[in-house]
Amino acid sequence: MAQGKTVKFENDTQKTSWSESYTSLILGMIVVGIIGFIIFSFINRESPETSSVKVETSDEKVSGEEKSVTLPGTYTVVAGDHLWSISEKFYKSGYNWVDIAKENKLENPNILHVGNKLKIPDVEPKKITIAEPTKVVSVANAIKGNSYTVVKGDYLWDIAVRAYSDGYKWVEIAKVNNLKNPDLIFAGNKLKIPR
Repeated sequence: MAQGKTVKFENDTQKTSWSESYTSLILGMIVVGIIGFIIFSFINRESPETSSVKVETSDEKVSGEEKSVTLPGTYTVVAGDHLWSISEKFYKSGYNWVDIAKENKLENPNILHVGNKLKIPDVEPKKITIAEPTKVVSVANAIKGNSYTVVKGDYLWDIAVRAYSDGYKWVEIAKVNNLKNPDLIFAGNKLKIPR
């Protein structure tokens, strides 16, 4: 009789092992399917650089897949947009975000809501150019001497621009005059202008 109970116990154990194996197999297939779906979605997801721009204009020319946008137009805000990126899409320059904000009278240009339509103005793209540091600029009220008497409203930067045509030389003026706090200069103070 003891052997009969042992056999029955072994049969129960085999049934449990068999059902656990199929359960593990099914759960494994589900996990693999979910991971595969996530990878597939990630690969096929459009990146912001390649996503299409939703543009509505009064005069669009469509040739194949490319759209030639004639400004002014409108743009529908999508998730992840900000004025800089929208400006880059239309003007190839993010600096025109100011024009878009102004055209749409945005109180806070940092807040855009998905689905809002923005007017895109017809303005020239803004490009930032860096001036050459050696370039001489003519300055009104240039300081020619070796000293200068401060007047109300003066700042070391402005004095350096007038004396050297280079605002960054304010440091030299502060150093020669032993200024502990260069932000504090007072009308009537006489400053040495090193040459």
